[in-house]
Amino acid sequence: MLYSMTGFGKAVTEAGNKRFTVEIKSLNSKQLDLSMRVPAPYRDKELELRNIVASRLERGKVDLTVYVENIGGDTAVALNLDLLAGYKKQIEQMSGHLHIPLPDDWYATLLRFPDVMRSDSLTDVSEDESATLIETVTRAVDELMDFRRREGLKLEEFFSIRISKIRSLLDEVPRYEQERVAKIKLRIEDSLSKIPQVEYDRGRLEQEMIFYIEKLDINEEKQRLAQHLDYFSETAAGQKGQGKKLGFISQEMGREINTLGSKSNQADMQQLVVRMKDELEQIKEQVLNVM
Repeated sequence: MLYSMTGFGKAVTEAGNKRFTVEIKSLNSKQLDLSMRVPAPYRDKELELRNIVASRLERGKVDLTVYVENIGGDTAVALNLDLLAGYKKQIEQMSGHLHIPLPDDWYATLLRFPDVMRSDSLTDVSEDESATLIETVTRAVDELMDFRRREGLKLEEFFSIRISKIRSLLDEVPRYEQERVAKIKLRIEDSLSKIPQVEYDRGRLEQEMIFYIEKLDINEEKQRLAQHLDYFSETAAGQKGQGKKLGFISQEMGREINTLGSKSNQADMQQLVVRMKDELEQIKEQVLNVM
């Protein structure tokens, strides 16, 4: 069972005169890289929220944003006059120091700065609001995990097709093995015949040929590659969180395919190896998205 690291989730809850909206999205990453944006009055819940997200998502570059709106009528809002005065004083000092003009519209300039407006409705957070926030985050994470699972099903199908193609290509290799050995032997004998006035021990030559051909034997590589293909499929069908393991298996598959290519010494077999490499590269690209 595979889960993708790519996903999106959203949950909205209304409680009292507040509406909580939580959006969470994730992309692939080697570890869990969590970024959270939570309104200031709820910052004391960040650690608890991080633990909820980390326990479920495990890996990925994750962005979580919490929006809190007042929907119960008029909101008590006040300007932070002390902070505005401080911003104005610093702008005046900057103007004199850098010799640049003061702004034409002080209101527009000052109101752009952060935290210049205070909402009394968001200063006190009740236990019910905190519980609602946690419940909303949990539902958003559930939505994200559902998204990841749907994407994981697509990855399972993709890997199944690629593995089947590599297996089919591997099954074609034996067709060229006998021809390959005969061509190697003929090439060696032909090279020797072109050297004038050379006497050699025919029996010793046969021994050397056998030794050379054994070095080019690919039975072990074929068996190991077949085992890796089976192991990849078994791992993909197992428990979630197998992305790293699948990456390691695909690396081992690559080693066996590369060895097949270096030992092949036969054009048709080398073409099969190139096609295997193409399928494997597609697997490696998508394995990076597996949780």
